[in-house]
Amino acid sequence: MDRSRRGTAKQTRSPSESTVPPASRLTVRGKKNRRRPGSVWSRLPRPGVVVDACGRAVRRSLPALAATAGITVIGVGLWAGYRFVTTSERFAITSIEVEGSTHLSADQIRAAIPVKLGDNVFATNLGGVAAALQATPWIATADVHRVLPHTLVVEVTEHTPVAIVELGELYLVDAKGHPFKRAQLEGGDGAGLPVITGIERADYETIPEPTAATITAALAALTAWRSEPSRPAIGELHLDAHHALTLRTYEHATAIQLGPLGPELAARMHTFDAAWAELSAPERLRARAIHVDARIDQVTVALNPKD
Repeated sequence: MDRSRRGTAKQTRSPSESTVPPASRLTVRGKKNRRRPGSVWSRLPRPGVVVDACGRAVRRSLPALAATAGITVIGVGLWAGYRFVTTSERFAITSIEVEGSTHLSADQIRAAIPVKLGDNVFATNLGGVAAALQATPWIATADVHRVLPHTLVVEVTEHTPVAIVELGELYLVDAKGHPFKRAQLEGGDGAGLPVITGIERADYETIPEPTAATITAALAALTAWRSEPSRPAIGELHLDAHHALTLRTYEHATAIQLGPLGPELAARMHTFDAAWAELSAPERLRARAIHVDARIDQVTVALNPKD
């Protein structure tokens, strides 16, 4: 064979006819069957193992089951007891006792509460009864409690009026200077009480506490005035815009101008005492105004003309 021909033949072989290396070939291999031989039933746990596991689970849950059962029994017992005491006729209210009332009658207080005879004493809302009473103008505080088996006791503390204040209309005022009830003079409210005038209703609505303090200061001045028995009885206390106090006597409406509220009032009252002692009985009747507001040691007396 001609070797030159064989060499030529090797050189003329096309690229597509070149041999593919074994390492670059794609090979798809099937997965091995890993399933264990045997049936499904053979792989299940044995009955003894299942029973033992269930027993352990039951034993572990026994405390929780016992607690749940106990709570259920207690809850049912409480509900049954509550149902009994709130519906039994044995605890029906047969008496509503009222204590501490002066201006209001016991029947008026009973009519003001949302409870009537025959209602259950345990089903009664004591806080609601007290709130209803405190909404009544005369009552300052109220306490309600049960006396088993069928009595409701209502204890009230009423406001004590010390004066009447004019705020557009007449109101009863307590010792703290707060009006608590519209005065019904025809019904006897405020009989014998002095009247405080000159205070604007708008002042009390916008600045209630300072206005109440002014009222209490005027009441304190009245208390100091009453400490001397020889002084005439006062029916009205008038306060001007500068809180200057003018007293008007109860019988003859004599105006006694004492000046601004403050520590000098006591000295001015003593100055009035000296001047009042110098007036005769006819002059006291003719006195229209007594001014002690200019100077502490000076008094001016204005007399009505003689008839």
